[in-house]
This record gives sequence, C-alpha cells and structure tokens, in this order.
Amino acid sequence: MSAKYSTPPTQHKKLLEWVNSVAALTKPDRIHWSDGSQTEADSLFQEMMEAGTCIKLKKRANSYLFRSDPRDVARVESRTFICSDRQEDAGPTNNWAEPKQMKATLNKLFDGCMRGRTMYVILFSMGPVGSDIAHIGCQISDSPYVVVSMRIMARVSPKVYQVLGNDGFFVPCLHSVGSPLKPGQKDVAWPCDPKNVHVVHFPQDKVIMSYGSGYGGNALLGKKCFSLRIASVMGREQGWLAEHMLILGAQAPNGEKTYVTAAFPSQCGKTNFAMITPPAGMEDWKISTVGDDIAWLKPGKDGYMHAINPEFGFFGVCPGTSDKTNYMAMRSIEKDTIFTNVALTDDGDVWWEGMTDNKPAHLIDWLGKDWTPASKTLAAHPNSRFTAPLLNCPIVDENYDNPEGVPIKAFIYGGRRMHDVPLVFQAFQWTHGVYLAATLSSETTAAAEGAVGQLRHDPMAMLPFCGYNMADYFRHYINIVKSVAVPPRVFHVNWFRQDEKGKFMWPGFGQNMRVLKWIVERSNGRGFAFETSIGWMPRFGDLDWKGLNFSEAQFKKLMNFDHKKMLQYTLSDESLFLNLHSRLPAELFFERQLYISRL
Repeated sequence: MSAKYSTPPTQHKKLLEWVNSVAALTKPDRIHWSDGSQTEADSLFQEMMEAGTCIKLKKRANSYLFRSDPRDVARVESRTFICSDRQEDAGPTNNWAEPKQMKATLNKLFDGCMRGRTMYVILFSMGPVGSDIAHIGCQISDSPYVVVSMRIMARVSPKVYQVLGNDGFFVPCLHSVGSPLKPGQKDVAWPCDPKNVHVVHFPQDKVIMSYGSGYGGNALLGKKCFSLRIASVMGREQGWLAEHMLILGAQAPNGEKTYVTAAFPSQCGKTNFAMITPPAGMEDWKISTVGDDIAWLKPGKDGYMHAINPEFGFFGVCPGTSDKTNYMAMRSIEKDTIFTNVALTDDGDVWWEGMTDNKPAHLIDWLGKDWTPASKTLAAHPNSRFTAPLLNCPIVDENYDNPEGVPIKAFIYGGRRMHDVPLVFQAFQWTHGVYLAATLSSETTAAAEGAVGQLRHDPMAMLPFCGYNMADYFRHYINIVKSVAVPPRVFHVNWFRQDEKGKFMWPGFGQNMRVLKWIVERSNGRGFAFETSIGWMPRFGDLDWKGLNFSEAQFKKLMNFDHKKMLQYTLSDESLFLNLHSRLPAELFFERQLYISRL
C-alpha cells in the first residue's frame, strides 16, 4: 500500500480487512488511527487554522468557528437512502434504492476520492463504554472536522478497542467529502461535492456510506445515521428501541427522582425541555439532563424500560438559543465547543439571531462578509450549530454514564399545534399512547414551509430517521410492551396553542415544569386527573401554580377542545394510515375507531 500507515491499535481481523479495503478503494496519501485525545484534537485544529478552515475564538476557551460551503449547510433528506433488500421493507416514507445498484454507484464515487488527503479511522462507542445497551461503530473519514466533532459527540478512546476485542461487532461507517486533491493542488476551506451527495444505509449489512457532504448531520455518522436509522433496525431485531428522544431526571423536593423521555419534532423546544430551569415558586425541584436528542431503550431486569443517551455531546441549533430560552445550553457552550456557520464578533466571540436583545454594531457573518443591523441578510445561518461536550452541561445527570441506563416512567410526545389541542393529556393505556405518538403532527408556521396551519405528520418525531417501514415500526412499538412489566405512561403536550389574536396562551419555557410535575406525579401513581374523550386531563388544582399568575379561566380555555374539530383532524390521520395500510397494525385501526366513537 502506498499510503503512509500509522500502526493499527487492534488485531481485529474484520476491522483491519475493512480499513484496508477502503484504503485500496479511496487511495488516501496517509492513514491515521484516531485515539480521541486532546493532543490529537489540538494538532488537527492547528492544521485546520493554518488551512483557513476554522478560527480560534478569543472569548471562549478551546473553541473554534467553522464556515461551511454555502451549498453544504443541512441534512439532505432527498439524497438519504434506505437500501433494504426489498423496497417494501423500507416503506413509503423512506427513499429506497436497489442495494447492488447503489453500491455500484457509491464504489464509483469513492474510487480515488481521498487522494491527497488523510484517511482517519475513528472507533467509537455509542453509549457508555461496555454497556449492554451500547454499540460500537467505526467511522472512516477524510475530514479532520469530522474527527474533532466525533470525539465530542461519541466516546472515542483506547477503551473502546478493549471492549471490541478481536472479534466484537461494529457498524462500518464510511464517509468522504468527495474532493480528491491532485499533486500540488491547493485545498479549499470546506471541501465537498454537493452535486453528488449520497447518505446511504444498508440495513441488512448494518453499513453506512456517506459521500459529498462535510456537514454534521451528513458527515457525523454516529448521529442520525447510526443512532437512529441503523439502530432502529437493530432494535427491532434485538428487542429494544432507538428513539429521537431527550432524557431528563426530575427530582422532587423529597429527593425522589423520576426519569422521563420526550419526543418533539423540530422547532418544538426539545433541547430547551431537556435542560429546563424550574420557574419561580418551584425552585425546590431539580432537573438533570441525560441527553437532549436520542435515547436507546431496553427492557430492564426491574421491569422498567431503561434508557441511555448513546451520544456524548450536544449538536444544537444556535439561532434562538439565549440565556432567556435555554440558560443551561448557553453555559454548556462556554468552552470546548465547535461552532459552525454563526457570526463572528469584533472581539472574537460568536453571535446569532436571538442570542441577545441588542444586535452588535458590526459582525462578520457566516459567509465571511461584513454585517451590520442594517444588513438585509441573516448574520448566522438558520441551521447554524454548536457541538459541545455533554459534561459541559452544569446539570448533567449523575447517571449519564451508567451502563444500565436509567429507568423510564413516562414517554412524552408533543408537536407545534396552534389551535384546538390542549396543553397536556395522558393516554388511557399503552396502545392508545402508540396511536397518539403515531399521529403526532405539527402545524406549519410560515408560507415558505407550505400553507400556514397545514398539518404535517411526524410519527414519534421519527419520520426522517426510521430505518425501516414505519408501519413495522408501529408494530414493534406495540409488541415491545410485552417485555416490560411496568410500561412508561404516555403523555401528549402542546406548548404552542394560540388565542384568537394569535398570542400564545401558555408562557412555555421554564413554566413547562408545572406540566412536567403533574406528569411525574401521574407516572408515580399519585397525581389526579379526570377522564375525557381524548385522554386523562388535569384539573386546574392538579397543577402547581406557585409563582405564576395564571387564572382558572385561562387554564380552562387552554385545556378546552372542540369535539367536532378534533374529529376533523382524524381525516389527516387517515391519509397517513392509508399510506401505510398494507402493514399497519390492526390495533391502530381499532384505536382510531375508538377515538372517533368517543368524540
């Protein structure tokens, strides 16, 4: 092999064979086995600064700003594929391609794609190293940005090689920016090949291949690609769940801690809820964060579903994040953080829309151009991101690295519903909860997203991330409760209801703690509720109102629902079910009929 090859830290035959085969195909100049160390990261950051790829921030310790190619700024769902052997196994909600044809296409793209570059080999653990719930992956990439990001988002260390041993299972994850260099050719700051982006998953082989993009969601293959799309397939086969869920612990004043998970579609306050700060009047409650995005859940020996956060960092959207909206997130990004596509202040810090009440007089925007408050463009890209270590969070849960995970007592689902849907209600039982989660939807908020108020379904907030047929996913959800003696209680929340003047009826943010307290009490068999046609609901007196001036009349208006309008919404649910009808579990048809009859 012509590439300069660093000494492999393993004797794992299949891993070595795979690395050698990839090197033969992609033809890198150098091969480097990553150890995840700070020394390695410092060296890569220095190289990238010298290449003009990133800027070291003066105001935040060990933190850097990257600007991507303007054509490479987000996940590319239209170029994301599930290549199961049979198209029906991918289902109608996924892009499918025939596996052999896709592999032939990818082999042509990857042939020689790493010429002039270093091929990095990154072995990582998704979840606590050695946990029975965790799994190991190995990413090969020609992007140093990926290397420094993966050491934040996953557990990368020599310990992972010890757990893998010489014959352990791992998920191969191959990535390239798709920009080979000729001898003497100068590199660009952000190499990519946006016209040929492919993000491809092979569920039967448990293999991921991504080409042409350097952006986080397309390039950090431990994230959505492994932890949701491939892991959801593994979970179905092995009897566990891979979910687009946050995990938090809520500790009552008496010291009792209850763990819950929550799944919200995008722009519904997921990270804010994961790091919620109890409001005035509820300071005696303590919230701790296990994770803000993904949960792997496995039936535990104690009869509860146990969850781990497979990630080791936060990959959050910057715009809108502030001390007012998410105080703990702002504390989590004060050091050791990678910022992508935000603005640079004159004193060497970062800024984005919504970060402060007053806009800086001058900035360098995400495109590297001068910006002032008079500019007609945004200073930061709407999908600009921070990548920060989990341990930076001031309220990280003490069990964040517990190999057995944490016992989950509640599943919470919620979308952005501006009209008709109450603040909170509880499912009658598990299958009803699956129906509520399967029909989870949000209303569009701007004409650019489509007609204002149009409902868009996002079952379990997993529509872009389920690695197989969504109908089979519903069936797995229904079946898994048979392995759990104490299933999580299921709740639906809606922070976004508006009145006739378009004003939000609920203050949200920290005040959501009042709803969470009721959910915790219900999950522990203590809270009160009354039965309605859509589920169990709290009375005004069942919520803790200390510190908030919110009248009973306001609460009743917030919780009121019109039976006829709720019945009309089932028509959009029918369109979802018809799309999945050939494999849809009969239980969901029955739950829908029960729901309609109650209304």
